[in-house]
Amino acid sequence: MSIHPSAVVAAGAVVPESCTIGPFCTVGPEVVLGGECNLISHVVLDGRTRIGARNTIYPFTSIGISPQDLKYRGEPTETEIGDENTIRECVTVSRGTAKGGGITRIGSENLIMAYAHVGHDSQVGNHCILANAATLAGHVTIEDYATVGAFSPVHQFCTVGAYAYIGGGTIVTQDVLPYSLTSARRENKAFGINKVGLSRRGFSPERLQLLQKAYRLLLAAKLNTSAALEKMKELAGAEDAVNDVARLIAFIERSERGVIK
Repeated sequence: MSIHPSAVVAAGAVVPESCTIGPFCTVGPEVVLGGECNLISHVVLDGRTRIGARNTIYPFTSIGISPQDLKYRGEPTETEIGDENTIRECVTVSRGTAKGGGITRIGSENLIMAYAHVGHDSQVGNHCILANAATLAGHVTIEDYATVGAFSPVHQFCTVGAYAYIGGGTIVTQDVLPYSLTSARRENKAFGINKVGLSRRGFSPERLQLLQKAYRLLLAAKLNTSAALEKMKELAGAEDAVNDVARLIAFIERSERGVIK
């Protein structure tokens, strides 16, 4: 096991021999690390925190710290992180709150860039990117393969749909449609599908064409949301291809904050 002499690893912490704990790191007594994790330096792991294997955590990051919530009274809430994440400099991840579900989760194979913040009770999926200074308030859900651009704050209880791409500097106060390219050029607006990103993720031309048809109904057909949904359901039922439209419809129907169109 490689633990720098200046690091402080509390009794009770679980640190496999394959891990590297760099200079001036602090690992709390209820922290559990998976194999081959690398804490480069000045990393703080606190609270009931479980971190999977092969994660790389860069300097001045704090994970499992108490939530920035005035109602928090020291309840034994948790933080859970999957495998093979890259967490860059000065990232903060707050543990959950008793009334918010009790746990903050981050999945696997994510890139969380410098100065990003993951607030209490937030749920981040797999293969996501949080760019520099992306800020998730409490209770935010980021679905798989989504990207939150630099300096983009996401309001409490918002959901960012799978494969969505949020442009830098966008203030998100409603749910972001899956597969969408959403940005704030003058006002928050969805500009259609994230075609480049979806192509890179292996979406076939047929899947892209189906999604483009659905987005035209939703954004460009001068229909209100209810009328657009009815037309989209007809489209979803008529296609034999992988049905991303059904996922899009379900996302809109369960949205509580409304969606950015």
